[in-house]
Amino acid sequence: MAKKKLTSQLVRVFAANVRRIREGLDISQEKLAEMANLHRTYIGSIERAERNVSLLNVERIARALKVSPCDLICSDNDERKR
Repeated sequence: MAKKKLTSQLVRVFAANVRRIREGLDISQEKLAEMANLHRTYIGSIERAERNVSLLNVERIARALKVSPCDLICSDNDERKR
C-alpha cells in the first residue's frame, strides 16, 4: 500500500499564492526560478505543494515577485492581510 503524503495547510496556501502572484505578473516558472536563483523544477514542486520551503527561499521568491513574505504565506481570509 502506497504511503499517503501529508501536506500542511500552510504549504498549500504558500503554493497557491506563489502560483497566483506569478501568473498575475505573467512570469513563467522558469523566469521566476532565474529571478530567485532557484532551479525551475523546484518552483514547480513548490507550486504543487510538494516542498516544505525554507525561510531563505520564501524570502528569495518574495523578493523576485516584489511582494512581502507575508503575501506568500498568509491566506486570503487571514486578517493580517486586511
